[in-house]
Amino acid sequence: METQAEEQKIPAEGASEVSRMAAQFTADQPVPAGQALRAYGSQVRETQEERLIVQYLPLVHRIVSQIMTYLHPPLDRDDLVSAGTIGLVKAARDFDPTKDAEFKTYAYIRVRGAVIDELRQWSFAPPALIRQYEQAQEISARALEETGLPPTDEELAERLEIPVEKLYQMFETVRARHFRSIHGIDDESPSLGDCLAAEGTDDPSSRMEREELVGQLAAAIQNLPKKQSRIIVLYYHKELTMKQIAEVLEITESRVSQLHAAALFSLSTALRHWQAEGVKR
Repeated sequence: METQAEEQKIPAEGASEVSRMAAQFTADQPVPAGQALRAYGSQVRETQEERLIVQYLPLVHRIVSQIMTYLHPPLDRDDLVSAGTIGLVKAARDFDPTKDAEFKTYAYIRVRGAVIDELRQWSFAPPALIRQYEQAQEISARALEETGLPPTDEELAERLEIPVEKLYQMFETVRARHFRSIHGIDDESPSLGDCLAAEGTDDPSSRMEREELVGQLAAAIQNLPKKQSRIIVLYYHKELTMKQIAEVLEITESRVSQLHAAALFSLSTALRHWQAEGVKR
């Protein structure tokens, strides 16, 4: 005669936990069905989380590699990978598949956020340079408000009373401060690369918001100097490395990094301006 456990055919991954619970009862006191199902569900959940973590661990390394390509943070790669992995584990634990979101998108947001939070704990620039950077932001914001266009790099350097090369060095040093605004306006927003790809969505509200964001980004990218605009497209849309972009544009890799930093500054300024205008409306 088949036992109740055989009839239910509990899979192996849940059987060990259910068996442990069963040992707490005497032979004539069967395991309550609800308690057994909860134990089984918990075990299956853990197995699913482990599968997601293993499957998407390469995503952690990809995000960290992208950041280290041009941020040059004073951190070990292992430090950032550890932070990103913790973000991935939390994403697997908290993910709710009933909310119509893909885990890959959800994990990207959480992993990126964890890595950025780790970066934020470190100082990337002396206070004087940060004040100068904030002054550059104010000048650019004011120009956008008055003319609808950001100042050129030469105009901005002149207003700050520094050479253009020093302006680029400043952008490179402090660009971690606006990294997040480009890789997603907030934790729920798509990254710049996703926006350039401009994939559709079935939700009308989300589609409208995305289309508006893509339009604003497209306009901001068009307002960049030609070389900076090409770097943004090649890096985020074509996913070329800095070295490959240098070969395409026939300039040095360090120059690509400087122009990329300048472009990020301009785009983050434009996005902040757009957000501020949206709040006013």
